[in-house]
Parts: sequence; structure tokens; C-alpha cells
Amino acid sequence: MRNYSNRQYIIGGFFCLIGIIFVIRLFSIQVLDDTYKTSSENNVIRKQTEYPGRGLIYDRNGELLVYNEAAYDLMVTPREVKTLDTALLCNILKIDSADVSKRMKKCRNYSSYKASVFMKQISTETYATLSEKMFELPGFYVQSRTLRRYPKKIGAHLLGYVGEVNEQTLRKNKYYKKGDYIGITGIEKAYEEQIRGEKGMQMLLKDVHNNIKGSFQNGKFDIPAIKGKNITTTIDAKLQAYAETLMHGKRGSIVAIEPNSGEILCLVSAPSYDPNLLVGRKRTPNYILLDEDSLNKPLYNRASLAQYPPGSTFKLINALIGLQENTIYGGSKYKCLGGFHFGVENRKMGCHEHRSPLNLKEAIATSCNAYFCYVYKGIIEKYPNVYEGYNTWYNYVSSFGLGNWLNNDLPTGKKGFLPSSNYYDKMYRKGGWKALTNISLAIGQDALLCTPIQMANMTAAIANKGFYYTPHVVKEIEGDTIPSRFLKPKQTMIDAEHFDLVIRGMQEVVDDTELGTSNAAKMDNISVCGKTGTAENPHGEDHSIFIAFAPKENPQIALAVYVENGGWGSTWAVPIGSLILEEYLTDSVKRVELEKYILEGVIEYTE
Repeated sequence: MRNYSNRQYIIGGFFCLIGIIFVIRLFSIQVLDDTYKTSSENNVIRKQTEYPGRGLIYDRNGELLVYNEAAYDLMVTPREVKTLDTALLCNILKIDSADVSKRMKKCRNYSSYKASVFMKQISTETYATLSEKMFELPGFYVQSRTLRRYPKKIGAHLLGYVGEVNEQTLRKNKYYKKGDYIGITGIEKAYEEQIRGEKGMQMLLKDVHNNIKGSFQNGKFDIPAIKGKNITTTIDAKLQAYAETLMHGKRGSIVAIEPNSGEILCLVSAPSYDPNLLVGRKRTPNYILLDEDSLNKPLYNRASLAQYPPGSTFKLINALIGLQENTIYGGSKYKCLGGFHFGVENRKMGCHEHRSPLNLKEAIATSCNAYFCYVYKGIIEKYPNVYEGYNTWYNYVSSFGLGNWLNNDLPTGKKGFLPSSNYYDKMYRKGGWKALTNISLAIGQDALLCTPIQMANMTAAIANKGFYYTPHVVKEIEGDTIPSRFLKPKQTMIDAEHFDLVIRGMQEVVDDTELGTSNAAKMDNISVCGKTGTAENPHGEDHSIFIAFAPKENPQIALAVYVENGGWGSTWAVPIGSLILEEYLTDSVKRVELEKYILEGVIEYTE
């Protein structure tokens, strides 16, 4: 006879398992899963996200640069849309029935149970009409949002813009939901976590007509939104606006830095654009128009992304390395016979006409190519082999922040290019090159590339006689501190004692009417120290470059100006830089004729 005594345990266990499954499922439905809340709760309670206002952005003097303006998004929860009055919706929103169907399909594909944006950034007038008709549109409601506004219409590349969060960010960061806004570029991106604030949640009671009747249990379960932190930038709005005006009709960049802090006073990329163009529902078509302007590239931030040869401005660095290495001193003189002649083929690095021989200060003032070829050659050949000499030179240059990402607070940028000895091994084979192979490094050419912000930083390091602070654009964060890396000076490898001679040479660049190449930068009662550059450009006219700081004692501002295809440094970059120095240091410009020349000047670009 078979034994069936164990069957009772099997059957009993089966029913227990079914019971446990039902209990877990009921707990999930009633407690854990919002998707399956009872229909009665869905009918009377709306969980509505409360979006915080983004923090305001000010200039260093308290001038408002970015503020918030009220906007509204029309939201829909597809599951709650039992019947849809398409004609009414089309009439209010000024769209057709096909557009309604397309938008509803997109919202359902996202989620039938979660609210998503049906139409973003509707007008105040449309919002008013919707408020009166909302009872006829079950499942729809209006979500209050904010849009950014830029009252001064300046600093587009610096401030950045806000846009809808993308799928990649949604996957990586659980804070954001579909339809949320996030900083895309500039300060808006770099300081997103501080500026955005924290979202809140409201539990709202609604009646059968979809009208809000008040807070659920007097707001007991509400989570208030926390406003974003206000940001005070290092930018001088007046100087920024003036610098942008001077660059009208030109391509290039201006970066000005306060040497004793590393604070960026202005950062200009030209051509620029009105930042208000990338706000609201017109942002996408405006972005496409700007992006398709391949001639001017207004969206491209030349200040941090463009890489140019530094040209003759780099002669200052070679002079400092030569002094540090004791291969030259102030009285060292070299002849210039129309340039620097070298090699068995008697090749020549050309130079303009000037008296000869020259000492170091005179060579800086007149920007003699031959002199600095001798300086560079002497540095490299001081050592037993080219590798030891070149690597020593490389380390000196790198200590000025060239060839390196400066670790500033701009979200985009490039390192420039400081060629290593490995680079030349690849170009000429190992052991197949020497100082004369890359002699044009003496005058800031060959493979050397720098960004305008690096050049401005290099100028600040010279003004400080051997150190610099990491350049940055944020001065204060409400209730917070700026990153500590901006407060610690970085030392170059050049001793402070060697800078005086080079700085005197820079002063002669401006003041010496016989030798100086930057006389247009001279100002009454303010000692300006500068250096011109004319960087070779294989694609057209050379680039016009000027770096400078002022006053000579206790410098308040250091800058770099690049004007693409501007020719000689003295043609465009010097007067532009000089006018910026005058505006910042005296709060006015008296050289009206020079100003008029720049404001009316336009460079014709063909590529």
C-alpha cells in the first residue's frame, strides 16, 4: 500500500507559497509601487515636482548677468487621459491634430503612468487660457518652470547656456528626469550642482474637473524646493562688453587676468552671439543657424579651444630660460645680419631691419629673430647631448602652464601643444635632430601651439615675477567656497631675480620710439609692459598678437590678444590691448581716434 502521508505537507506548502506571493504583491501595490496606486488616489492627488529657481549670476561688481524668467510646461500623464478633446487642445496651443497625436505617442512611449512634457515653455497668454479650460483636459496640468535671461547680452561663451537633459545624462545621474534642464556650456555647466538647487515635491488635491483645490493635508508631505546658489563671477561686465565691441568685425580672442589672484577679468571669443538666442523654444532653430555658420563659427570658444603659435611673444620665455641657465646675461650681444644664418646650406631665419648688435633688453624691444635663435641654440647646446638640453628647456616652458590643461573652471579647453623630444624622434628619427632642426621654437613657431588663456596666464606669471594663480571665472559661491586650487600660487622654474631685465625690455617695447614695436600701447602716467607677436599662418594672413600687463609696478591686469589674419601684431592686437588696459585702469578712454580706428575696422574673411 502506498504512503500518501507526505502529500498533506506538499499541498499545504503550496497554499502557503501562494499566500506569501499574494501578500508581497499587495504590499508592493499598496506601499511600494506608485504605478498601481488605487484609481481613487490618482483621481484626487497629484504629485507635482517643484522646480527650484537656478542661482543668479553676477559680475565682480554686483552687476546682474543672468536671471530667471517665469515659464510654463504643459504636462500630461497618458494613463489619466480617458478622452481627449483634440480640437480644444489644438485651438489653445495653435497646433494641428497630427501634432497632438505625435506628442501623445511620444509621452506614452516614455511612460503611461508618469507625467512628461507635452509642450514645453508655453507663453503666459497660453497658460492663462489653459488655466480656464484645464477641467476639460483630464490628465493634463501646467508645470511652473524658469528660463534664463541675459540682460547685458555679453559673455555667451563664458556664461554658457541651459538645455534639456540628454539620454546619456539621464542614465548616469538619477537626479535628472526627462524634460529637466541642465547647464550645457560655460559657468552654467561648470557649476551646475551649485546653480541648479534641489527639486521639491508637492502633494496637491484636485477635484473631478481636474482643478487644484489645495495642498494634501496642508502640505504635511510636501518637500520644498531649494533655490540654487547665486554665483559672483570674476568678470568685469563693463570691460567684457567693451572688449567684445572692439572685436566686432574680427575673429580672435581676448583674455585678461588679474595677476595677483588669477581672476579672469574678461574672456572674449569673436565672433560671439547674444546668449538670449539659446533660450526657450527658439533655442534649437537658433542653435542650428549658429552651428551652420562655418565661416565665423560663433559657437566655438576660441579663448580656450583655439590653438595658435605664440609667435614672438614666446621670445620672453626663451630669454628667461637663458638667464636662468646662465647662457646669456643682460649685456650679451648678438649680431643680426638680416636674420639668423645656419647650416651647411646657409639657411636663414629672416628678420626685419634694425641696428646691430643688440643686447637682451634691446632685442626684446625690437623683437630680433636672430638674437633669440642664438639664445635658444645656446640653451640646448649647453648640455652634452640634444636630449638633455631639450628636455631641460621643455621643463622650463611647461612650468609656465604651456602645453598643459591649466585646471581652470572652464568646462572646455585644450592643452595647446608643447612638442616633446619623442615628437622630434618620430619626425626625424632618434638621434636625427638637433637645436638647429627646430630653431624656429626660438621665435614661438615650429610645432608649438598655445591657447589665448594660456598666453594670458603666461603674461600674468611674468608680471608676478615667477608665479601664477590658476585662472578662474568664479569669485564667490553663495554659502560655499571656491575650489582651493585657485588660491594656491604655482611657481615657475625661473628665479624672481631674472624677471626684472625682461620686464624692462617689455617696457621698452612700448616706450622706446626707435626700437619698440608697440608704441601705440603707450599711455600717459601708466607704465605698460608688452610684447608683440606675428604668428605665421599657413592658411592665410598671419595672426596679430599682443601680450601686456600694467602698471609695471604692482600689476593690476595682464592680457593676451589674438586677432586672426590680422597681420603684424602692431596693426590690430596692440591697439585693442592698449584700449582695454586704458579702460580698465582709468575707467575711461581718452584716445578717441585710436578707438574709432578699431571700432570701424573690419577684416574680410574668406575661409
